[in-house]
Amino acid sequence: MKKTLFILLILTISISVKAQGIEEKIDSLISRMTLDEKIGQLNQLSYDNIDSNITSQVENGNVGCILNELDAKIINAIQKVAVEKSRLHIPIVFARDVIHGFKTIFPIPLGQAASWNTKVAENGARVAAIEASSVGIRWTFAPMMDVTRDPRWGRVAESCGEDPYLTTAMSSAMIKGFQGDDLAEATSIAACAKHFAAYGFTESGKDYNTTHITERELHDVVLPPFKAAANMGCSTFMCSFNDIDGIPSSGNRHLLTDILRDQWGYDGVLDSDWASIQQMITWGFSEDLYQAAVQAMNAGVDMDMESYAFVQHLPEALANGDVKLADVDEAVRRILRLKFRLGLFDNPYVEVSDDSKFYLPNSLEQAKEAAIEGAVLLKNDGILPLQNVSSVAVVGPLADSGADQVGTWCFDAEPEHSVTPLMAIRDLCGRDTEVIYEAGLTYSRDTNEDEMMKAVESAKKADVILFFAGEEAVLSGEARCRADISLPGAQSQMLDELKKTGKPVVMIVMAGRPLTIGAEVELADATLYAFHGGTMAGPALADLLFGKAVPSGKLPISFPKMVGQVPVYYAHPNTGRPAENITLINEIPVGAKQTSLGFTSYFLDAGDGPLFPFGYGKSYTTFSYGDVKLSANTMAMDGSLTISCEVTNTGSYDGKEVVQLYIRDKAGSVVRPVKELKGFQKLFFKKGETKTVSFQLSASDLAFTHSDMEKYAEPGEFSVWIASDSQSGTPVVFDLK
Repeated sequence: MKKTLFILLILTISISVKAQGIEEKIDSLISRMTLDEKIGQLNQLSYDNIDSNITSQVENGNVGCILNELDAKIINAIQKVAVEKSRLHIPIVFARDVIHGFKTIFPIPLGQAASWNTKVAENGARVAAIEASSVGIRWTFAPMMDVTRDPRWGRVAESCGEDPYLTTAMSSAMIKGFQGDDLAEATSIAACAKHFAAYGFTESGKDYNTTHITERELHDVVLPPFKAAANMGCSTFMCSFNDIDGIPSSGNRHLLTDILRDQWGYDGVLDSDWASIQQMITWGFSEDLYQAAVQAMNAGVDMDMESYAFVQHLPEALANGDVKLADVDEAVRRILRLKFRLGLFDNPYVEVSDDSKFYLPNSLEQAKEAAIEGAVLLKNDGILPLQNVSSVAVVGPLADSGADQVGTWCFDAEPEHSVTPLMAIRDLCGRDTEVIYEAGLTYSRDTNEDEMMKAVESAKKADVILFFAGEEAVLSGEARCRADISLPGAQSQMLDELKKTGKPVVMIVMAGRPLTIGAEVELADATLYAFHGGTMAGPALADLLFGKAVPSGKLPISFPKMVGQVPVYYAHPNTGRPAENITLINEIPVGAKQTSLGFTSYFLDAGDGPLFPFGYGKSYTTFSYGDVKLSANTMAMDGSLTISCEVTNTGSYDGKEVVQLYIRDKAGSVVRPVKELKGFQKLFFKKGETKTVSFQLSASDLAFTHSDMEKYAEPGEFSVWIASDSQSGTPVVFDLK
């Protein structure tokens, strides 16, 4: 024990000495830098937009970071100028959006979150880092940790859903995967916590829009994943495009300095988003680019991505006294610190090798496993898994679309490497089962009825119909917001025609967001929601459909019945009149008096609650939950409690179950949600196996932000559930004293 403590002490001292050494080197560099060289470090440019004098700009120390160059030889050539010809030999850091894969594409982040398996997220980021770093990329702008409750927002695809606890767990795992055990290791890349902050709460789900959010909701719902990222050493943060209460993020000193720097003590780089400094003029917050540069620097932004505000206007702003040199020096310090931590001063070049890191067998296997674990079984009338079928019809616009299955925001994906569902099903079935293929609709928005009916006729020949529906990849992601989130094109009509054949229909949905598919789920005999599953989506779905794998995904976001319900989320306040005695619009007698409707909180045409709740997902097997047991009936204000429950696999398949822990603060000094996720475990059960699943809950887990903006727990009565989703389970009660 003493030896272990001694080793830990030596390691701690070593890390401290190393950090101290880096700071001394940074001090030395800053003391020798000209003003132009300092401001140059704050300048982030895209290679696509760089003119022919890039070599002279780099040699003069006018560039700190270059985006979007992927040729290792070009990267090395530019780096050679920086480290061998520039006056102070400061390396460039090369960056790229590597969101859910570089070449081997994993499911979209929302699909990874549906796995409720942090190892899936970590593995996906690690594979992406290994692939991207092999061409010289050492900084990515991921993970996106915006909590969002609006499926209309295109960037919901990049999120981990509606819950701060799940988002924190999954995005923290991504950071770990990107950055590895040592940031200076050649296969590690700097992660970026984005978008800071409240971008997922943009009004009406429109990108780049305004945000209305209370300070308390900001601290309790939006900021927890970011605070966790700061605490675990995420290398960089990125500003969001939105404003909060009239202040755009890139000029929001309260957010960027008071909270991020002063309260959290964050010492990493804070980057603007693409031209977000310049866009403060369009917002009407800045008169011109000069003022935007001043506001951004004074707010705490370190690096200017593609606005050219700092390089053009900081010298004048310093001369006028509108910006302090100490703030510029501090921004430079943080950027140099990133480069030292990445090891770029010691190893600036990327090794050019014929030994490709792309599509390695282990990477593909992990991508397939991620797609398996992130698929959510929403309905099954007993048709799945497919057994003893002599023929299957594979139809629909997503059945053989390698480009669409990888999803949004993967610039470097190569669709020719995608293994589509059609390809995988043919491979799996071999000669034993006939595979009849007719797309019917060539893309998700297609309305060609002739081709659709041709597919329906072909499907009549099969024992089972597999209908691959959803969205094209281009319909979700940045600037891809939808007011109508139903299945586009003639897909619903096609499903209706397929159902008329009398054959069992399995609907597999591949999409970048929750869709309003209540009617379609009702028609289908089974529904598997696969999101956009990446390079290996096809083999994953084939295994799930034919029983080689068992579904275990759970929804990371509530699915609305109608878009008019949005936002619909599980952790809502109860209101003074929660829904009860619901009367739907078709049940109202003609001429009925107003008082006949009950006066509770619901929609006449949608009732109350979602189509499918947060945390929901079925399996081929079944699980039963025993009574929840507490280690004590009271918890001290500085104490903890063990909550446990027996969970049994009561079905006929081995399978995984996501066991979820929820709490409710029955009464608080501010209104509390009806439920809050406070823990989860994804566990494997053999058929018939029983496990005791335990969670440790501390008083700090019960804390919330009060009217004085202080965060602490209040004494009182709490309900606690261990359940399979946010709408099931029987609570037990304990007191916090």
